Amino acid sequence: MRTPDPADEHRHEPDDTPLWNESYYFDWFAEDLSVGGYVRLGFYPNLGSVWYWACLVGPDRPLVTVIEHDVALPRSGSSLEVRHEGLWADHAVEEPNEHMSANLESFAVQLDDPAEVYRGARGERVPFGFELDFFTDGGAFLWPPVTPRYEIPCRVHGQVQVGDEVIEVDGWGQRDHSWGAARDWWSMSWNWTAGRLDDGTRWHSAGGFFPDSDWGVAYALTPGAEAFEEYEEVGIEVVEGRERLPASSRTRFGGLDLSYEPLAFSPVLLVSPDGREARFPRALARVTAADGRTGGAWVEWNQPPTA
Repeated sequence: MRTPDPADEHRHEPDDTPLWNESYYFDWFAEDLSVGGYVRLGFYPNLGSVWYWACLVGPDRPLVTVIEHDVALPRSGSSLEVRHEGLWADHAVEEPNEHMSANLESFAVQLDDPAEVYRGARGERVPFGFELDFFTDGGAFLWPPVTPRYEIPCRVHGQVQVGDEVIEVDGWGQRDHSWGAARDWWSMSWNWTAGRLDDGTRWHSAGGFFPDSDWGVAYALTPGAEAFEEYEEVGIEVVEGRERLPASSRTRFGGLDLSYEPLAFSPVLLVSPDGREARFPRALARVTAADGRTGGAWVEWNQPPTA
């Protein structure tokens, strides 16, 4: 089984591509899908900024979200700590390929309708923070050499606080790290998923990059397996609802046929330097396999501007 180089857990030197990007994602959800969240730490050194997103979602709670696209770059080229008005966040490689932590102290916006993110995200300002630890669950998956990237299924523990509410986290998740490629949100669509079924099967998929093509990247990791099963074809079906928030989605690869019911959205509006707008809905989802197994996942759909 190919595994990531432990040195690649840390930041990398950029080239001069304007949209050169390095990002870390941290996704998590409770086993009963009552609550979940994610973090994205995105470095754009040639734009002189960091994009930082963090959220808390649940089927019976408002969206709590932090979306900042003009965070200053850390002074050190190796640091994963960022600071902004009303925001401090740090991320540490505790043990390469085995354990990372993510921490936040901030003010967030609370929204009853997640689609308000697309209209200015005006809502109630609330204190929001967490201390979360992501422990590798089964191994680290190195992508094919189309782009430098790896995905790691995780067990997640810690604590989240929003206002006066404290939430103990003992759940599942996924973290990933990618760098080097231009991340052009406004020219290419995609669908990304990562989750866990009730029998312990872990999976990840990414596809929908090109019209009329099933090329993608996916893995399945069954309990007790010594290696990931890898796939390069991912079938995707999406049914969009209001505000283009997907009402349902489906992915097929290898022996897995998975249907997703979005339970709670945390979208982001992405505005390019020339003013084009892409929508990036992400959702905590209930998953049902064609053979009857169930589970949970995070799912994302990048929606570039239409003609």
